[in-house]
Amino acid sequence: MVNEGPSQEERDDTPAPESALQADPSVSVHPSVSINPSVSVHPSSSAHPSALAQPSGLAHPSSSGPEDLSVIKVSRRRWAVVLVFSCYSMCNAFQWIQYGSINNIFMHFYGVSAFAIDWLSMCYMLTYIPLLLPVAWLLEKFGLRTIALTGSALNCLGAWVKLGSLKPHLFPVTVVGQVICSVAQVFILGMPSRIASVWFGANEVSTACSVAVFGNQLGIAIGFLVPPVLVPNVEDRDKLAYHISIMFYIIGGVATLLLILVFIVFKEKPKYPPSRAQSLSYALTSPDASYLGSIAQLFKNLNFVLLVITYGLNAGAFYALSTLLNRMVIWHYPGEEVNAGRIGLTIVIAGMLGAVISGIWLDRSKTYKETTLVVYIMTLLGMVVYTFTLNLGHLWVVFITAGTMGFFMTGYLPLGFEFAVELTYPESEGISSGLLNISAQVFGIIFTISQGQIIDNYGTKPGNIFLCLFLTLGAALTAFIKPDLRRQKANKETPENKLQEEEEESNTSKVPTAVSEDHL
Repeated sequence: MVNEGPSQEERDDTPAPESALQADPSVSVHPSVSINPSVSVHPSSSAHPSALAQPSGLAHPSSSGPEDLSVIKVSRRRWAVVLVFSCYSMCNAFQWIQYGSINNIFMHFYGVSAFAIDWLSMCYMLTYIPLLLPVAWLLEKFGLRTIALTGSALNCLGAWVKLGSLKPHLFPVTVVGQVICSVAQVFILGMPSRIASVWFGANEVSTACSVAVFGNQLGIAIGFLVPPVLVPNVEDRDKLAYHISIMFYIIGGVATLLLILVFIVFKEKPKYPPSRAQSLSYALTSPDASYLGSIAQLFKNLNFVLLVITYGLNAGAFYALSTLLNRMVIWHYPGEEVNAGRIGLTIVIAGMLGAVISGIWLDRSKTYKETTLVVYIMTLLGMVVYTFTLNLGHLWVVFITAGTMGFFMTGYLPLGFEFAVELTYPESEGISSGLLNISAQVFGIIFTISQGQIIDNYGTKPGNIFLCLFLTLGAALTAFIKPDLRRQKANKETPENKLQEEEEESNTSKVPTAVSEDHL
């Protein structure tokens, strides 16, 4: 964790003294709260010992650091943090799909099989599985800034390593660069819900999570669009090497710039908690808490386990479709590499729109279960329509059906993150989102290999029907998830004032106080 002195922004936004509250010991700053039957937030039993300094309060107001839990306040830095994260997540996602979007061109340049190029995408999924738990532990121990810097640095390193693979016999070098980028991804994928919770108010978290996920989806979209334009399908390998080098230099320069921005912009956490739920989360955190115990506790939560499975089925299907899209389009429309990339772009851009709309809708409605189920069913219907229209011979039909499917399929991703945080509060967001991503990577590898083999042997329609069957299973399991919204209960137990950026004079909300009638 990196501790920084108060910034000018923090000095300017320092709230007014709470002398009226501190003067009388009969004022209770924080009434006891029960989040759910298994979690008690009463300070006398569950709070961190440091939060028990006052017999009747959650935390003693202090003048420094986020330990001042009686103050609820959003920081103006929060949007810069989430946008920088979104950008370097975009850069990493671009590097994931840059090979798959022009699969046939890299096969020709390096003289390797389609399966070997597929592994350049699947290595992202493979490295995530064993590294997720160690990285989630590092996130808990060292915090957001350290993890952000590490992920951005690895992403930058991998981009520059690939520049050493511009000869046909240097395929192993590009594999090394891609593996480094895949390790960087482990430091990225689990952060959206954590950034949203740590930096954003109760009415902003879903939107913020959508913005954070938006960057990853935008990177995939650019990865479908740009490589076919920068690297045309030519026979001369020297010309191919030149075009590939342009792409690698561009992404290396962008990755370097983003590393510098992360170093400048990223901060561990704001001075004050942005929501009541985050304030309680700080108080409930114990330095002696068992990391493995937290994971075990999550797996005792049946609703979360069901979400892990359903999220993995949906995201795994998306990973498989993204990896194999070029192959499927070329199968029916030979020579249409550029349009294959545009179809992928359409899927992801539609998904980004769906993600943002879903995030805004969740912040307004709080209907996590209903929204997730509807989006899942629409994903299945979109996949069925795409499956049976891909071979009609009309590219414009594929654009429409693929875009409709993408709106719901990739729009589901931030929904899963936010629903997981609700079901598992006050457990760490990094652990819950990490377990969702492990499930996605496992199913992604299984679906990519299986669908690839089915397409090679039986065609694209049986391969896509294979995914439809698993999406049907996912929709059915989603219906059994109970909407136990623990974070919402924590925020609503004692209503907090609305945090609006427009309240420029103080922009501060105190934790509600309970004052006895006799005292009044």
